[in-house]
Amino acid sequence: MLCKFEESESVASSSCRARRSMSCGEESKDGRREGDEIKRVGMSKVADNSVGTSGDALRAPQPLEIDQKLLLNPRSLFIGSKIGEGAHGKVYEGRYGEQIVAIKVLNGGDTPEERATLEARFVREVTMMSRVKHENLVKFIGACKDPIMVIASELLPGTSLKKYLSSMQPGILDLRTAINFALDIAHAMECLHANGIIHRDLKPDNLLLTANQKNVKLVDFGLAREETVTEMMTAETGTYRWMAPELYSTVTLRHGEKKHYTNKVDVYSFGIVLWELLTNKMPFEGMSNLQAAYAAAFKQMRPPFPDDTPPELVFIVQSCWVEDPNMRPNFGQIIRMLNTFLFTLPPPLPDREANTNQEAKAVPTSSRGTITATSNARSGKRSFLRQLFAAKRATNGRT
Repeated sequence: MLCKFEESESVASSSCRARRSMSCGEESKDGRREGDEIKRVGMSKVADNSVGTSGDALRAPQPLEIDQKLLLNPRSLFIGSKIGEGAHGKVYEGRYGEQIVAIKVLNGGDTPEERATLEARFVREVTMMSRVKHENLVKFIGACKDPIMVIASELLPGTSLKKYLSSMQPGILDLRTAINFALDIAHAMECLHANGIIHRDLKPDNLLLTANQKNVKLVDFGLAREETVTEMMTAETGTYRWMAPELYSTVTLRHGEKKHYTNKVDVYSFGIVLWELLTNKMPFEGMSNLQAAYAAAFKQMRPPFPDDTPPELVFIVQSCWVEDPNMRPNFGQIIRMLNTFLFTLPPPLPDREANTNQEAKAVPTSSRGTITATSNARSGKRSFLRQLFAAKRATNGRT
C-alpha cells in the first residue's frame, strides 16, 4: 500500500495551531482510511541513545530557504511501508513518479522553537545532500517542505551494516571484505571533508549495503554540519559509542555548551567502525551508553583487539581513535594505508563460496579463516610498515 502526500485543510490542535496532514488513499475494514491524517510525525527516542537536539541554537521561526530546483511535487510522492526509524524521523519505502525511493519523514517539533530548530536542520541536510555526489554516498533525489518535511533519496535494497554484521555473529567478515568496506566508508568521508562537511554521526546504522552486498554507502546527513574556521559548533551530537571524546566529554556536565572541534571527530568514529568490521563486536560491550562515554573520555579506554588482529590494522585503528585530534590521520592518509595493507593480502578466489573447502585443505589458513601470507605478501607488509613509521615520524615532527 502506498500513501500519497497531499495538502489537507488546516486542523486546529490543542494549542490552536493550524497543522497540515498527510492523507492515505486506502480504507481499512472499520471504514477509517489507514494513515488518514498524520498531523505531525511525533518525536521518537530510539534505544541507541542519539544525543538530543538542543545543541542546535533555538532561534525565531524563519522561512525555509531551499533552492526550488531541489523541491519535489508532493502530489507525485507516495509513501509505503516503514523501513527504518531514528531520533530525528522515520524512513519509508516509497515512489516518486516512476522511481522507487527511500522517503525520510522528519519530526516536526512540538513548539515553535523546536519547529524552527528542526526546520534549520532540514534545510542544512537538504543543502548538503544535494551538493555532494559520490558512489559511496546515497543519492539525493529531492525534498518537500509542505505539508511535512520530507527527503527522498535512492532506495538501497541491501540492509544496514549493523544488521548485516549482527546476522553473521559470532562469525566475522573475511579480512579482504572488511578492508573493502572500510575503503568505501573512507572514500565517502573523504568526499564530505573535501566539501567542508563534518558528518558527526558515522556508525554502522548509517551505512547501507548495496544489493550485491559488496559495497556500502553512507546515509543520514541529519547531524552533518558545514565546517568553517570561525564556527563554534555544539557538543551534543552523534551517538555515544562512536563519538569522539572531544564531543561528549562535557555533554553530561554542561548541556548546551558550544565548543570548537574539527572534522577529526569523524576520523575517531571511523576508527570505531573499522574495529567493528574487524571484530564484529559492539564497542564497549557490557557498558551502558553513558558508561562507554565516560570510559572513553575520562579513562581513555578503547575497545580491545583480538590477539590475531594484524598489527598493521591495529596501528591504523589506534591512529584514528588517538585522544589528540591533531594526531589523527585524514581520510586521504587512511585510504593510502588501507590500500597498502590490501596489497599484502593474497588475491581473492574466483569463486570463494565454491572453492573455500578445497582451498582450505591445500593452503594454510590463519585463525581468521584467511589465507596466510606468501613471500610476496610479506614483502608488501614490510613496505607497508616502512610507510606507516615514516608517516608517524612526519606527524610527530609537525607537533
